[in-house]
Amino acid sequence: MTFEFTVQPSFNFVKSFGEKFNIPVYKNSLQIPANLGEGRIKWVDVEPDFKFVLHHYTLKQDFYLKRIAPDTEPNDLISIVFNSNEIPAGFTADREDAIQFLKNNGSSIQIASTALSTETFFPANSEVYFCVIGIKRQVLSGLLRIENLSGPLATILNGNTLFFYHEKMNPEVQRVLKQIAEINDQSKLSDLYYSIKTHEMIYLLFDKLLSRADEKQNPINKADIDKLYVIRTALLADLSVPPQLGSLAKMGGMSETKMKQLFKQTFGDTIYNYYQNERMQEAGFLLKHAGYSVSEAGYRLGFSNLSHFSRLFEKFYGITPKKYSLAG
Repeated sequence: MTFEFTVQPSFNFVKSFGEKFNIPVYKNSLQIPANLGEGRIKWVDVEPDFKFVLHHYTLKQDFYLKRIAPDTEPNDLISIVFNSNEIPAGFTADREDAIQFLKNNGSSIQIASTALSTETFFPANSEVYFCVIGIKRQVLSGLLRIENLSGPLATILNGNTLFFYHEKMNPEVQRVLKQIAEINDQSKLSDLYYSIKTHEMIYLLFDKLLSRADEKQNPINKADIDKLYVIRTALLADLSVPPQLGSLAKMGGMSETKMKQLFKQTFGDTIYNYYQNERMQEAGFLLKHAGYSVSEAGYRLGFSNLSHFSRLFEKFYGITPKKYSLAG
């Protein structure tokens, strides 16, 4: 199941999706028919030049959502994507498959020029919480009201080049995303609630982006983004093995210098720090959800010295791995 579209300022995703799959649209909302799955897609006009589309569904088929870059000159429309994938209902595979599923379908936030093509994959039988905010640059600037812009924010709000940034989906953002999915459209205050929650998500995202270093931002294109995701996938494939920069650069078809610059710019951290953070996050999953002991988790992630593993874990989570595994 595939849906391709090109974003223009007047584009209505829900209407176009309904026409493609012959689904009726009522008040900018459609219900997924039983033959495709269950759930809904909802379009909301928060204010002029600030819109969002909510996807909350579980589909019976794999679904590819492809945004095609427009042929026209880049416009000032910014796309902010919040994507939260969860282990499919009724997932009965072993813990190794569960770990791999979360690696391959990890939750994330992406902010990009709509002039860049993107592709999102939703696996069958997985509950999807997916929200796309489309906002004009001047509207976003008016919301943030930040003076003396630098780093990513200067590129997003004032730049004239293509940009793409990736952030991890933290629990606070996931909570707000689920609250949006549960809004009762029959409430007389539903429009106000949608507005409050979309503003909250923008706040949470840009609060994180503001913590990034104020370094020079390099131009990026679709080919660079594809290469960076190849590198990131290789980095996450086996977290027991530290990254080898030369091998990763060769795999991605980049020089080491360009790879390091664009990786940090896009993902917000150096390759090694990103690897260590992912390592600790997987350690938490292994202990809390996959039934691993502290020693099993440490050895799986390549630590021969369990005291070193425990120190890094406690620095990351603020609690020892043993206490973390026992916490409710």
